[in-house]
Amino acid sequence: MQVILLQRVQKLGQMGEVVNVKDGYARNFLLPQGKALRATEGNIAKFESQKAQLEANNLETKKDAEAMGEKLDGQTFVLIRSASDAGALYGSVTTRDVADAATADGFTLNRAQVSLDRPIKDLGVHPVTVVLHPEVSVSIAVNVARSAEEAELQASGKSIQELAAEAEAAADFEIAELFDDLGGAASDEE
Repeated sequence: MQVILLQRVQKLGQMGEVVNVKDGYARNFLLPQGKALRATEGNIAKFESQKAQLEANNLETKKDAEAMGEKLDGQTFVLIRSASDAGALYGSVTTRDVADAATADGFTLNRAQVSLDRPIKDLGVHPVTVVLHPEVSVSIAVNVARSAEEAELQASGKSIQELAAEAEAAADFEIAELFDDLGGAASDEE
């Protein structure tokens, strides 16, 4: 099906282009969301008459998105979740969780704007892309931890695995010292 794009669509084209897409993609995504019109002669004429207005609207929303992007870029949001000792989450962090955390900190985001490359299923600091406008995207960080203290440690650059290894090494050292002291006490008695 041929459609006229009413805005930039990633991996498809720029506003005003007539492109061929699969029928289902056009019917189920592009047309209902107002991102395209069927490429009929009437719609092409309608688009040409509204082109200046659409470009002005696009420019204004892009400026708004860039202003919000400057504030949002580089922000870190903390999510407290239950996890195993190895750092694996009992569940995963979704786009809705990230959007809710940003909204709680005073940013207006919806889950459709949050783009996860892969599901977040372990503790740590994870990069997340937020698409504010088809031409404006920013990167934020999501710090997933079991507690606020753990989140602060992760923010300083330590991972849960490193902390667990340090705790285990300290415990092994204390046990070794205890046995050395017991061994020294036994030799003193003889």
